Amino acid sequence: MKVNNHKLKDSGYPNILRNIPSAPKELFWLGAPAKDWLDKPRVAIVGSRKVTVYGREVTDKLASELARAGVVIISGLALGIDSIAHQAALKAGGTTIAVMPGGLHQIYPTSHRNLARQILAQGGALISEYPMGMPALKQNFIARNRIVSGLADVLLIPEAAAGSGSLHTVRFALDQGKTVMAVPGNITSPGSEGTNNLIKTGATPVTSVNDVFYALNLNPELQREFRNFRGSADEEKVLELIRSGVADQNSLAAQAELDGPTINSVLTILEIGGYIKPTGAGYWQPL
Repeated sequence: MKVNNHKLKDSGYPNILRNIPSAPKELFWLGAPAKDWLDKPRVAIVGSRKVTVYGREVTDKLASELARAGVVIISGLALGIDSIAHQAALKAGGTTIAVMPGGLHQIYPTSHRNLARQILAQGGALISEYPMGMPALKQNFIARNRIVSGLADVLLIPEAAAGSGSLHTVRFALDQGKTVMAVPGNITSPGSEGTNNLIKTGATPVTSVNDVFYALNLNPELQREFRNFRGSADEEKVLELIRSGVADQNSLAAQAELDGPTINSVLTILEIGGYIKPTGAGYWQPL
């Protein structure tokens, strides 16, 4: 895939970044252009690399629910919260954007190369202000966080310790006039000390995805009806049938012209993705 580049005055450069403090002079780009997703609501999700079970659960839940509602998830492809947010958005059939700390052909960490490919395959993008061949230098990690927050409408921190590097992103977001939100955690957990402190100093607490919808000025009831689904042709066909009122598995198989093993596989994928749920006796309903 060809890497594109956009200088500050180019038409392809995201307008939302032009006037932030220390705006990148040039951006390098793989995947979907900004015009394909900048008109959608966008939430940046960052946090601790050493994530707890609680942090993993709340990140996965919030990112997947936001992505299913058509919200674009932006993060930094790092270990921990970042990668969990990207993966949850992909699993939910949504769009996710990764901002890199080095050249785009040098994915960091290398263990996330496949995740980067999945982001591109599902209509997302990889973005960096660094040219090809630039390694992920230590100072680049903090600098790229201003782009992560700059591309978003809202910054969400699901879990962060007191000294977490993600708190740099909070400072950038505040300088950019963005809403900062944090998930409260156990007061005995060091992993939640940073988020709890953010809430004490004015960050908006998040106890359900509705809190984020309200911050985005979105109607939660309408967002729950929205499903930005990208799947196979069979999955889309079955999901459309279920939403139209066809509930019986045998009827779904017959109308979608699928054999037994295939309809079982399709229904499992849709259930895991959070689009449908079983109601018993081989019947299904949409979520």
